[in-house]
Amino acid sequence: MIFGKYINKYYLKYLFPLLLGIAALFVVDRVQLIVPELYRLTVNGLVYGQVEIDGVVRAFDMDILLDNICRPLLFVILSLVIGRFAWRICFFGSAVKMETDLRSVMFDRCKELSQQFYNENKVGSLMSLFTNDLETVQDCFGGGVLMTADAALLGVLAIYKMARMNVWLTLFALIPMILLGSVGTVVGKTMTKRWDERQEAFSKLSDFSQESFSGISVIKAFVRETKELMAFAWLNRHNEDANVSYVRVSVLLNILVTLFVESVVCIIFGYGGYLVHAGVFDVGRLIEFSGYFTSVVWPIMAVAELIDMRSRGKASLQRITDLIDTKVDVRDREDVLDIKEIKGDIEFRDLTFTYPGSDVPSLHNVSFKINAGESVGVIGKTGSGKTTVADLILRQYNVDDGMLFIDGYDVNKIPIKTLRDYSAYVPQDNFLFSDTIERNIAFAVDDYTDVQVREAASLAGVDGDISEFPEKYKTVLGERGVTVSGGQKQRISIARALMKDASIIIMDDAVSAVDTKTEDAILNALKNVRSGKTTIMIAHRVSTVEDMDKIIYVEDGTVTAVGTHEQLYEACESYRKTVELQRLEDERREDINA
Repeated sequence: MIFGKYINKYYLKYLFPLLLGIAALFVVDRVQLIVPELYRLTVNGLVYGQVEIDGVVRAFDMDILLDNICRPLLFVILSLVIGRFAWRICFFGSAVKMETDLRSVMFDRCKELSQQFYNENKVGSLMSLFTNDLETVQDCFGGGVLMTADAALLGVLAIYKMARMNVWLTLFALIPMILLGSVGTVVGKTMTKRWDERQEAFSKLSDFSQESFSGISVIKAFVRETKELMAFAWLNRHNEDANVSYVRVSVLLNILVTLFVESVVCIIFGYGGYLVHAGVFDVGRLIEFSGYFTSVVWPIMAVAELIDMRSRGKASLQRITDLIDTKVDVRDREDVLDIKEIKGDIEFRDLTFTYPGSDVPSLHNVSFKINAGESVGVIGKTGSGKTTVADLILRQYNVDDGMLFIDGYDVNKIPIKTLRDYSAYVPQDNFLFSDTIERNIAFAVDDYTDVQVREAASLAGVDGDISEFPEKYKTVLGERGVTVSGGQKQRISIARALMKDASIIIMDDAVSAVDTKTEDAILNALKNVRSGKTTIMIAHRVSTVEDMDKIIYVEDGTVTAVGTHEQLYEACESYRKTVELQRLEDERREDINA
């Protein structure tokens, strides 16, 4: 059995089925100890031709065989079948339910954690917690209760019967078992360390595999299959070494168990044979005593397995505990206001922001205001801080008080759920789920119609592409949307954001993968459908934002100019250079195409 603050409560939650399983186990163990008595009757009957039943010596005949041996044996078999089925349902069923509950707790914590957590922790490592580690904890929960109860019940009952037959023979038989417990404790500590190393090696292997599968097209394009295979082989060998290291300690424990058990067998038949010779025992009683010890062997093996299991479970439970204990750094404060609606008024006031783990500010003394209903473009060079603006508006990271305001309220006073309920986002790295196109577009809406989905797709300029697919909107996309092109992926993401019809929509470089004609169609559709709602378009191309109500020019983490396209072209030299360079690039591209 293993204990910890996130698993102890399940022993109480599933106490009734666990107690029912222990009761069934007690019946099984009690009935199981009838078998050695039947051995004694059978052996003595065959050797001496007579048996002692209830203090009366009787001749061994067919009636004795049927009434006192065969019929009780049938009862034993039937009881064992029913009882073992019952405790399996109780113990293992409770373990599966515990695993389901704990997985939900883990997933709930994962969805609360901030973007920074996922920047620092790889998907493969997290998935190993939900698979290997959780499965190990489940085994320890159900199997641990079973082995602990069985070792205690069967061990005590068998030792009691052995002691009633001969105390000294019982004591001699238990000495190696005491030594086994001492050795097992020492070995168990080593096994915990080895299991932790094994799980860590598996996490690294899982990380590498997941990343390689996601980037398989890049690997093939650059002909790096051999290099990736060599890297995988090294990690695979490291994983093998960690497993072998653990197995060696586990096998050592099993060898020690076998050694001590066999030494007890020698004691029983050595000293027990002497007792038969001395007339203290008869042959049947020696076989009966041996049968009781055979029943004790399982509790002994259970103790060894418990040491092994607890070593694995302790390490896995600690990894799961570390995940659940991870601090949720982006969360509502206690003094959050009861705000039910967001209109879309946004203001940055001398905002300075540095990403966690970095020493260089991504934004420095940024100030600008976006009125509700305005369409605003954010433009600047790569790495200038444009995406950071979007991250902060959506509360992906924490900002200091008095720096960012939504509808006149400090962003830290607005419930995160309310803010995100009234916001829609098209990320720079578009992500589509492995589901139908329809469900991807309607992802943020619970109740929707086919007409609404198609309208959103039409506004995003992707309805025609979808209609050409054999299954149309019922087409199931591959993992991360790999079955559609980059432009189609972007437009499906735009349709998903438009389908939400939020007060604030942020589009981060959302039309970079589409042609100019499609871009114009999407921008015109946005003007019509987003009238009166805040639209923020982050882009690299000036053509994407030049018709916006307002343009914010970001340079090296600082807002250097705010105004219309004409105002910025006249007043901001950096913006003017950007416009001229992109104009020359467009003219050159047209000359090449001509």
